[in-house]
Amino acid sequence: MKTQWLLFALIVVLAKNGFAQEYYPAAQYTEASYSDLEKRLDALETSFINSEEPAADKGWEDVDIITKPTQKWTGRIHFDYWGFPKESALPNFLEEDDADVGPRDVLGFRRLRLGLQGDVSETMHYKIEMDFAAPDNFAFKDAYIGWNELPLLHTVLLGNQKRPYGLDMLNSSRYTVFMERSLYIDALNPDARRFGLQSYGLSENQAWNWRYGVMLLDNLQAVGHQRTDNYQSEVAGRLANTIWYDELSGGRGYAHWAISGSAAFPGDGDDDIFQTRPEARTDDKWFDTGDLSANSYQLIGLESVINIGAFQIGGEYQATFAQRASGAGNDLSFGGGYAYMSYWLTGEHTPWERKSGTMGRTKPFENFFIVRDCNGCRQHGWGAWQVAARYSHADFTDEDIFGGVGDTFTFGMNWWWSPNSRMQFNYINGSISERVATGAPSTDGWYNVYGLRFMVDF
Repeated sequence: MKTQWLLFALIVVLAKNGFAQEYYPAAQYTEASYSDLEKRLDALETSFINSEEPAADKGWEDVDIITKPTQKWTGRIHFDYWGFPKESALPNFLEEDDADVGPRDVLGFRRLRLGLQGDVSETMHYKIEMDFAAPDNFAFKDAYIGWNELPLLHTVLLGNQKRPYGLDMLNSSRYTVFMERSLYIDALNPDARRFGLQSYGLSENQAWNWRYGVMLLDNLQAVGHQRTDNYQSEVAGRLANTIWYDELSGGRGYAHWAISGSAAFPGDGDDDIFQTRPEARTDDKWFDTGDLSANSYQLIGLESVINIGAFQIGGEYQATFAQRASGAGNDLSFGGGYAYMSYWLTGEHTPWERKSGTMGRTKPFENFFIVRDCNGCRQHGWGAWQVAARYSHADFTDEDIFGGVGDTFTFGMNWWWSPNSRMQFNYINGSISERVATGAPSTDGWYNVYGLRFMVDF
């Protein structure tokens, strides 16, 4: 600021010595005008000094802080191709209602999302995200307002948000190792998000994080509201711990574990039906318990991940216990989970977000590209290559419920072109047993599926 005043004074001195008279008529610059200019300069300087001094002495309570809401646009495009080369009669029937006709190939958008998020003030933020993959049935995903820096509660979100259980669901689809979530995790938490009020916390050393709250069981993403006197709610939470994190290597080594749980009260609603696809985008859900007539059910889940450089191993298991209404039959129990391992052929690693206890974004050492230089020689970068394998198990059969027992093995390959773009390939070999469906040719079957996904996000 002193430099600005010196420059202004220099202009005045030059004007007094006739510099400006070469460009403007001399009659305009009289002694009176110079004197008036000096008075105005003194007045401006005094005004500036007086306006600055009080600000240094003011406390925060006396300072008016005015902010405007911020905005950040986000989006993702996931384009899929799914093929079904061969399967037995039961999967054919479950998909096409005909034991002799196999599932049809699938070509189209898996996700087509556009979102907006930002801060409303120093302590409030918002997010809304819409999915347009089905143009005749738009759906919102994350849609909430939030309060930050709260005593005890830390951050609180009100609105549509992910339920706090299932690492496979909590991991963003932008970073997941496999194209689709595992059998049991998908069945117990379809579409992942529900309307609710949830608190998110983090310890000072980022070793512990937690989330808990109350959610509606109804999925509102396509309808936007619930009109009922039976709220069909659940209370759920998750406690996660990054038990080891190698700071010196930039997080190339870490270990994580978490426990989660839920107590749900579907009442007379239909939210006690557990269904899932065979880890592929089939039209119908091949595993289906039907109506359990349960007044309540509880879920408990355990999860763990260990990462050492380019190698990672992880998995989780969930168990569910349902209490049926009087006269509906004995109480039920189901269970399932998965285990996987992955390896980066090009040496990268999968980052870990300690604030949320979830996977982060991989950054290739070198982005994929093919160009010709000025000498006509071809130059290229390989991007990042990852291979992975997963085994999943789900048991939806108990007492008089025959939703099916599923076992799948998935081989996966990920080719990251850049931190925001990649290609995924999955080959799935699966089996179904103890699945009773009216008109089905048998209770057992097997299938093979392969999938290809092209994806970008911003």
